[in-house]
Amino acid sequence: MSQFIDARTSQNASLANSIAIPILVINTPQLFGQIGLVTGGSIGANPRVQFKGTVSVQVPLAVAGITITIVRGTLSTDPVIYSATSTFSLSILAPQIITFSADDFNPPITPQLTYTAFVSSNLLGTVRVGPENFDGVLYSD
Repeated sequence: MSQFIDARTSQNASLANSIAIPILVINTPQLFGQIGLVTGGSIGANPRVQFKGTVSVQVPLAVAGITITIVRGTLSTDPVIYSATSTFSLSILAPQIITFSADDFNPPITPQLTYTAFVSSNLLGTVRVGPENFDGVLYSD
């Protein structure tokens, strides 16, 4: 039976159109969420972390690829545990909401597991507009 260990939330922007953060460098990750999960002394076998999150962007009138990346650590160069790219066409005028779900199975157990979520774009003119959130839950057997 699974055992709940810890859960954290990183809420960068709660509302639609509540921020306006341009992505100024192509294919360069921008941090939008970070959580630290405390493992405690009672963690069992088969630890796993489940993630979910949302990023909303306004893309320019061109084909744009938006990439979400989650790493175990704090830097974009740390081990990637999830990455996905969504491509939006020329006809999209409204902000685009990207939601994701990811897992990290059997992470190395340290006193705290830190995860960081990044967003990047392959096109200048992309603007992060909100909402943005990143959640994680740690379980074990």
